[in-house]
Amino acid sequence: ARWLVENGSYVEKDTEIAELESDKATLTLNAEQSGVIEILIPQGQTVEVGTIACTIDTETKHITTQPQETHNESTPQQQEPSKIVHNTKITPLAKKMMEEIGLNENNLINEHHERITTEVVKNYIQPNYTPTSKYEREEQKVALSPLRKKLSERLMQAKNSTAMLTTFNEIDMSALIAIRSQYKDIFTQKHGVKLGFMSFFSKAVTVALKEYPVVNTRLDDNQLIYFNYVDLGIATQTDKGLVVPVIRNAESKSIAELEREIFELAEKARNKKIAIAELEGGTFSITNGGVFGSLLATPLLNYPQTAILGMHAIQNRPIALNNNVVIRPMMYVALSYDHRVLDGKDSILFLKRIKELIENPSIMLNNLTLEKFLDL
Repeated sequence: ARWLVENGSYVEKDTEIAELESDKATLTLNAEQSGVIEILIPQGQTVEVGTIACTIDTETKHITTQPQETHNESTPQQQEPSKIVHNTKITPLAKKMMEEIGLNENNLINEHHERITTEVVKNYIQPNYTPTSKYEREEQKVALSPLRKKLSERLMQAKNSTAMLTTFNEIDMSALIAIRSQYKDIFTQKHGVKLGFMSFFSKAVTVALKEYPVVNTRLDDNQLIYFNYVDLGIATQTDKGLVVPVIRNAESKSIAELEREIFELAEKARNKKIAIAELEGGTFSITNGGVFGSLLATPLLNYPQTAILGMHAIQNRPIALNNNVVIRPMMYVALSYDHRVLDGKDSILFLKRIKELIENPSIMLNNLTLEKFLDL
């Protein structure tokens, strides 16, 4: 995607020298040795895997020189007239227009403009030009990154290649919030990561998938592939787009292990350090729009998976409990699924089971104390 160093510059070993964009993630390229770099591939060019992008001359040593100061007491330095020091900002489109017509920017800067736009350039060329609007109306075309392009293709594939349907429910988060409030500090001290809600939802999903194995499948032509393991995808937002790191064999991991792996994979993805292998596969996915404040949404399938769970924001809402109206912290949840594989009954019961497990976490303890369950 872009080079982080200049061609011909000296780079130290392990320095990040470039950002690479694939259809799965944005990764960094580090220098394997110290030396002078020669860039072979221009910025923005698409190349095949294995192409040599640059070379590093390790024979050249890094020499640092101090800039020499010259003093001429008899003749004060004069600034060249053509190099006017100014704080005027020039928009990219205005600069391009000026270059095309051969207009010197100093001509406009001398007019005391604080910001030069295309309208300013037009007014200089045609003094009687009357703008159609006093507001800026610039447009800019930006090419889609490989990650965004691939994401777009997969979303359209999920929409057009499946019979997607979504079922909804709501969960009383009181029990989970109480557990988190009671154990979050000691959990962080022992495991080095915060105790969140995603690990409990991940554990609930693995339990429910064992009870409803048809949800943990993939349709391959006219065959249905059942998985006896859960490779759980956790949707993660990065500055380059959405990626879905995968936790392998999530069904065999504890709350602490899940929480740690969720954190580590998310950090790798955001810091462009994640491996392609950590993004591949997956038998079921979870996405949490609640971290951005989403109250209710319909998640799109992570094709070719059969289903995806959508978590949302927690809000205090009035509910009926034992014929009384009470205020409880509630979360809407959504399960999108491929209706070619899943009937309404299985999808509804699967989501209902997750609701039961979250509202009654003791069901997931397997005769362990809560402290043992949290590995405290």
